[in-house]
Amino acid sequence: MTKPARDTAFLGHPAGLGWLSASEFWERFSYYGMQGLLVLYMTHQFLNPGHFDHALGFPLFQRLLEFINGRPLSGVALASATYGFYAGCVFLTPIAGGFIGDRWLGKTATVTIGASLMALGHFLMAFDASFVIALFCLLIGAGCFKGNIAAQVGDLYAEGDLRRADAFQIYYLAIQVAVIVSPFVCGTLGQVAGWHWGFGAAGVGMLLGLLIYLRGRYALPKERLRSGSQKVARPPITARDKKAIVLLILLIPVLGLSLVGNQEIFNAYLVWSEKNFQLVFFGHTMPITWMLAVDAFVSTALIAGSLMFWRWYGRHWREPDEITKIAIGVFIAALAPAVLALASLVVAATGHPVSLAWAFAFHIVNDLGFANILPVGLALYSRAAPKGLEGVMIAIYYLQLFLGSLLAGYLGGLIGTMPDVSFWLLHVGLMLVSAAILVVAKLFFGRILAPA
Repeated sequence: MTKPARDTAFLGHPAGLGWLSASEFWERFSYYGMQGLLVLYMTHQFLNPGHFDHALGFPLFQRLLEFINGRPLSGVALASATYGFYAGCVFLTPIAGGFIGDRWLGKTATVTIGASLMALGHFLMAFDASFVIALFCLLIGAGCFKGNIAAQVGDLYAEGDLRRADAFQIYYLAIQVAVIVSPFVCGTLGQVAGWHWGFGAAGVGMLLGLLIYLRGRYALPKERLRSGSQKVARPPITARDKKAIVLLILLIPVLGLSLVGNQEIFNAYLVWSEKNFQLVFFGHTMPITWMLAVDAFVSTALIAGSLMFWRWYGRHWREPDEITKIAIGVFIAALAPAVLALASLVVAATGHPVSLAWAFAFHIVNDLGFANILPVGLALYSRAAPKGLEGVMIAIYYLQLFLGSLLAGYLGGLIGTMPDVSFWLLHVGLMLVSAAILVVAKLFFGRILAPA
């Protein structure tokens, strides 16, 4: 059941959007705080003798990563593969979580369980011995949390309510603000006070997100839950729905390919940046995790700017559909790794690190494209999903991040084994292929996903 279309208690949107956005802020604070530290923590401490050899189940976990990647792993390659596995699977498990929320426990109960498991996982990251257990608590918790809370945002609006796309961009603004704050808190604590302090701060943030979510339950969409053998009623799936489902699933690998440059920001980009950017100012070395805050600040401004631009554009001309916006975003984002390739050329020619102006150029180009990829894609999958399958389809949408992160984890292991220029140009080429396929999909199959 959806909220009345004219509920405007929060910035012209339903009150539930405010509570859900605030909960997502703290969930993303904890997630990005932990993810920003993961590769650095592993390469600087965890993979050293006396640390990883105390972690329960780590040898088995390492063998799993080596099987997935098809090669032996150690050092940076092992850390990169761990990042790819975690950052990828955190978007795979929401498929099961979406099914549980849609068909069994209901979205609210499933989100609550997920938030609790994620808080536990962050606190377990404070100990070397529970490293693997912590990762799997975080993965299962994210599976219960992510798809269901995003689906609840969509459930706040009637099908014809044009505020839906705006709502998801507001929702993403909360995420971006969290990514600005978390590197300064979790990143600084982790790199300066101790890695486990940073992970502990992420756990506190997740607890705050859970409390806010529970406080705002009154404003969330009402749910019809299964009782005993009673099935949840939903409209039948039409032939048009089936075609839309097939097309949305086929687009997932294409979208995953489009994200490899962005997904390297928490992986190979951090490793490359430590060696290639000038980070010493007034005798002090800037924590490299602060670059994640720079990225989030730029991304937040550009998502807001993109939102205002499309509102202005829509008042004068016909606004492009979601697939067209995404294709434009991918073409722009593909230029971001090219900036790093040029910076690598300068470093190779001079033998000295480049200024942070190159970093700002990279983040501006990447985030301008990103502003028209993920938020717009969420709006598309939320709108085009058959009624009663919204949670599952949004979980399927997150598979693009699963594939993109796995690929970024694999490619990140190549850094140092090939010239940096070639490394980043490889990402450019893959993203341009994705953009071209999206254009073809729009031209030949766009009508299938058009509003009914």
